[in-house]
Amino acid sequence: MTRWTAEQANAWYAAQPWPVGCNFIPSNAINQLEMWQAETFDPATIDRELGWAEELGFNTLRVYLHDLLYAADAGGFLGRIDRFLDLAGAHGIRPALVLFDDCWNPDAKLGPQPAPKPGIHNSGWVQSPGVRIANDPALWTGLDTYVQGVIGAFAQDERILFWDLYNEPGNNQQSARSLPLLKQTFAWAREASPSQPLTAGIWFDNEELNAFQLAASDIITFHNYNDAADLQRQIDALRAHGRPLICTEWLRRGHSEVAECLPVFHKERVGCINWGLVSGKTQTIFAWDTPTDGTEPELWFHDLLRQDGTPFNPAEIETFKRYTRQAAP
Repeated sequence: MTRWTAEQANAWYAAQPWPVGCNFIPSNAINQLEMWQAETFDPATIDRELGWAEELGFNTLRVYLHDLLYAADAGGFLGRIDRFLDLAGAHGIRPALVLFDDCWNPDAKLGPQPAPKPGIHNSGWVQSPGVRIANDPALWTGLDTYVQGVIGAFAQDERILFWDLYNEPGNNQQSARSLPLLKQTFAWAREASPSQPLTAGIWFDNEELNAFQLAASDIITFHNYNDAADLQRQIDALRAHGRPLICTEWLRRGHSEVAECLPVFHKERVGCINWGLVSGKTQTIFAWDTPTDGTEPELWFHDLLRQDGTPFNPAEIETFKRYTRQAAP
């Protein structure tokens, strides 16, 4: 299977509603493992929180998987993904699934996950497969089975919007060292012949990584945590690729605001998936690199809702509802 043509990608996008949603992990999970392991997979909490997403008008979510889950119990893991997709579909939501990630803690372990560290953003989030493995092709055994097993199981599944193969390759000072695994992941994914588009979003200024991601992706995805003017400039620049655009991470209060950025996404009909729905164990209401004593900050960094479903900022919620209830141009 080869990369989609621009015509195929644009025809696919034209058939979708304006994609709007959030990066999702239930509030009672500190990381991908706690979300998905059989002992802590919590359909009731997921269903409740997806109901709140539906009320906002969200029609997609970006959700992280992990290779250790497949290696330990492929059948059980795929069954839980299937259950999650059913729950999302019942709320009119078609998720995008993320397979690998260079962010945060490098050494993931199955089993009980640590408690959150007070005041620390994403204190328990784990990389997949982790930099030690990512940097050594001799250790990639089983990663192909994971990529092709997951994508293959859902390759024709209309409940999935797209596949996000690798989140922020090059993070944690990896830089272009992540490029070989990134390239191989695209190759493995293409061999699974999914009906959904493949992508890996650009997120920082690394010419080598960005060039490959833009050239390999069926649809162009990107992260932008800056103000509306910067967002508009990036959209204008990415239009040159002639493919659909979806921003898979945004919203950093004090820099990237709902009231300013959501109208840009809507006007341009660029998909937008902000970071975070319900404040919880990931503690992404705190800033990336600014540890605190754990007292709730006056201005949340990410996330939209408290654990009882009430909004951090009611005006933001009304803005989401207003724009998701009108068709994008």
